[in-house]
Amino acid sequence: QVQLVESGGGLVQPGGSLRLSCAASGSIVSINEMGWYRQAPGRQRELVAAITSGGGTNYAPSVKGRFTISRDNAKNTVYLQMNSPKPEDTAVYLCNAQGVLVPGSAYGRVYWGKGTLVTVSS
Repeated sequence: QVQLVESGGGLVQPGGSLRLSCAASGSIVSINEMGWYRQAPGRQRELVAAITSGGGTNYAPSVKGRFTISRDNAKNTVYLQMNSPKPEDTAVYLCNAQGVLVPGSAYGRVYWGKGTLVTVSS
């Protein structure tokens, strides 16, 4: 059973910084892509940033230049460094893993974490 567990959420002031972590556990052979999505009340879930096993990254235009995604493949862990957050960044941040291969599986699956709340407020 593969599980994604996020940590690092909380209250942060505008212009401050916060670092989110997400660790994937279980019998994992490889993970193609890991990323962060967010969902604010009354809004659709949206991609924040994603990173492939090779280090290729993709960012939402609203966070580019402020947030940085990184990954430790050996630990199956992805990070999101949030610098200069704004009140509109307030949301539940969910970890996502795509193309997760487990022993005996012929194809990769998608997994989601339960989310961690980030509140940007003074």
